[in-house]
Amino acid sequence: MLKEIEAILAVIVVEQHKTKPSREKTKQFRMLYNPKSLNRAIGHEFHSRGWRPKKHYCDYSTEYYVPDYEPSSFKGPRPYREMDFVKDKLGVEVQFGKYAFMVYNVCAKMTIFRNLGHIECGIEIVPVRGFTREMSTGVAYFEQFTWDLKTRGAGNIDIPVLVLGIDADILIEAESEKKPAEEQPEVLQHSARTAEVKKKKI
Repeated sequence: MLKEIEAILAVIVVEQHKTKPSREKTKQFRMLYNPKSLNRAIGHEFHSRGWRPKKHYCDYSTEYYVPDYEPSSFKGPRPYREMDFVKDKLGVEVQFGKYAFMVYNVCAKMTIFRNLGHIECGIEIVPVRGFTREMSTGVAYFEQFTWDLKTRGAGNIDIPVLVLGIDADILIEAESEKKPAEEQPEVLQHSARTAEVKKKKI
C-alpha cells in the first residue's frame, strides 16, 4: 500500500498550490505554499483510490470528577475523533500544521484508533524542512519530528508508524537551465521516505 500512497503523492503538482501571499516581515512579497490547498488536492487523490476518513464519536465520562463538582450543561455537536484516511486497517494522516498536531497523531490518535479496532498501523505524511521554508512560519517538519521520536524511544503502547517526509522536487533547480520553467512542474516527492520510525507492538 506504500506504493499506492507514493503514486498518490506523485501526481500532486505543487506549483498549483503556491497561492498564499506572505504577510510575514521575513517573507515579504513572496507567494507561499498553501497547506489547505495541498490537503484538498491530496485528499481528492486518496478518495479517488478508495481511501475514506474514519470518524469515531466519543461519549465523555464524568467518573473522574471530584465528588462535589457539578459540571455545567453542554449543548453542541457530539465530540468525535477522526483520521484522515483509512483503508485495509492502515491509517494515514497528512499534516502541514503545528508540531503539536504531529505529536498527537502519532503518539495518541494512532494508538486510540488501533485500540478501537479501526487500524493496525499508520503512516504520518509530513513536509521536510526545506519544504516548510516556502510555507508560513511555524509549520513542523520531518527532521524535527523524527529526532524527537527517536530520542523519546518506543513505548509499550505504541503501534508501527511510518513517518513519511515529502518535499517539492529538488531536481527542478538542477534542470532549470535545460528547459523552460513551464516544462518543469514541481511534484511532491517522498524524498525522506526511507527514514522509518519503528515502534514496538504491545
